[in-house]
Amino acid sequence: MSSAGKERGARIRRRVRVRGRVQGVAFRASTREAALRAGVDGWVRNLADGRVEAVFEADPVAVATLLAFCREGPAWAEVHGIEVFDEEPQGDSGFEIRCA
Repeated sequence: MSSAGKERGARIRRRVRVRGRVQGVAFRASTREAALRAGVDGWVRNLADGRVEAVFEADPVAVATLLAFCREGPAWAEVHGIEVFDEEPQGDSGFEIRCA
């Protein structure tokens, strides 16, 4: 198996916090749609300080797709930066929008 094939099968988990104008602009709903299209499990929620936090769990290519989405956000958002943290996979299934 090629190294790309091995990487595709590995499951990783990343927590991301997105800052900017990211609440009230359909960021969570758009993130959920992108996750479902990419086959990424996890969740997304608003934080009290105005940021959005999400957890993505899937193969590295799919997670990278969601991280790229978060760097841009939906059309109405203004992303000023993101923080990404590695975590151990937890076996999440599905993708949900959580309340803060």
